[in-house]
Amino acid sequence: MSLSKIRNVNMTNLAEYIEEHSSEESLWLQQIAHKTNTLLLNPHMLSGRVQGRLLSLLSHMIRPQRVLELGTFTGYSALCLAEGLAEGGYVDTIEKNDELEEMIKSNFSMSPYADRIHLHIGDALQVIEQLRQHRTVEKQYDLMFVDADKREYAAYYEALKPLLRKGGYLLADNTLWDGHVIDKEYDKDKQTLGLRHFNDMVAADKEVEKVIVPLRDGLTIIRKL
Repeated sequence: MSLSKIRNVNMTNLAEYIEEHSSEESLWLQQIAHKTNTLLLNPHMLSGRVQGRLLSLLSHMIRPQRVLELGTFTGYSALCLAEGLAEGGYVDTIEKNDELEEMIKSNFSMSPYADRIHLHIGDALQVIEQLRQHRTVEKQYDLMFVDADKREYAAYYEALKPLLRKGGYLLADNTLWDGHVIDKEYDKDKQTLGLRHFNDMVAADKEVEKVIVPLRDGLTIIRKL
């Protein structure tokens, strides 16, 4: 179905239909979603069941040894990514908001993946540099997921690309930004401008394959050639 036809469909009903026909999430993910929606002001930042199942499926297909996530929030997406880890694999996840640290660790502890997820609290670009200093070519990441400050997506991309192995995947969330990326009314919005710059940068990059999937707020899938 084309996007133009989808606009004529009741989006709430369609979202419910998609969720009803997607795999169930684990009990601990259900609990994390409930806590997030109950206790935090911006629960919409949570990946949610459908996107979470996609992240899990992609992780299972790739079977990554090393995963890097920008934007932990309450830990939901990190746990989804951890589901497909290869034996001995791990997730590095970065969250800027130190007030979420206790909740994130508590959420991780409810799952069987707690010892395979390394939480880093701090500015994403600074933590990326710290991780870069401890990396060799043989220890590049297999899979990355970016869901952090939209104004910094282009800077993240430049910093992350050298850390991504050839054939590795980078997933970028919110790249359609509720349609604002093509809406002139948002020409002065810094987050929208940041996402437009990132989208243009990736589109022009001949060293990667890419596609924007219109899931929720837009998910760009990038493979390094």
